[in-house]
Amino acid sequence: MERLQKVIANSGYCSRRKAEEYIVNGKVKVNGSVVRKLGVKVSFSDQISVCGTDIKKEDKEYILLYKPRGVITSASDDKGRKTVLDLIDTKNRLYPVGRLDYDTSGVLLLTNDGEITNKLTHPKRNIEKVYIAKIDGIIRKDDLKVLCKGVVIDGRKTSKAKARIRKIDKKKNTSIVEITIHEGRNHQIKKMFNYIGFNVIKLKREVFAGLTLSGLSSGKYRHLSIKEVKILYSLVD
Repeated sequence: MERLQKVIANSGYCSRRKAEEYIVNGKVKVNGSVVRKLGVKVSFSDQISVCGTDIKKEDKEYILLYKPRGVITSASDDKGRKTVLDLIDTKNRLYPVGRLDYDTSGVLLLTNDGEITNKLTHPKRNIEKVYIAKIDGIIRKDDLKVLCKGVVIDGRKTSKAKARIRKIDKKKNTSIVEITIHEGRNHQIKKMFNYIGFNVIKLKREVFAGLTLSGLSSGKYRHLSIKEVKILYSLVD
């Protein structure tokens, strides 16, 4: 027997946090009766429905995608644009863990494991993310020091970061910077560079929670090994 919200999350329907919202809003039924309490325990032998959809147990699936630019990090898009799920062949209902902007490429994890999704995206987990930013202009080490100490974006100061210059191209007046953060705020990297006077031309995430793009080309994906999944859980537990 497990808590209702955990069973819903483990089915791949949504995250545990979202499942809790559905429960308190009266959108979850167990054996035909509406349940509004978060402490209720059930099993997959019980008939569970969310928003009228029956919950079925799915095998856990963990996919690492090299997200290309020009693809939406979403399960669907009302504008008809290509989504990350269009790049993956699966029968399971997968969801992206966090998000990458439409014009940002790189490491993206997708899974139907609502528990790990909730934990990896929780702001208190301090999951490491490494980005490579191509910026307009020649950046200096003093600029990076300001960036690393934390800057104020959207009224809140960012946590300390790490950054180093990878390449300077004086002819094209561009710089390539590697930056490591532990947050996941909206357009965070772009806003951080804007704060110190630079525009990001191109952005790629090279590392997420220890997962890298090794062996993958843009638009391709692979399944995580059992060892990699265990490492992810060790990071958040």
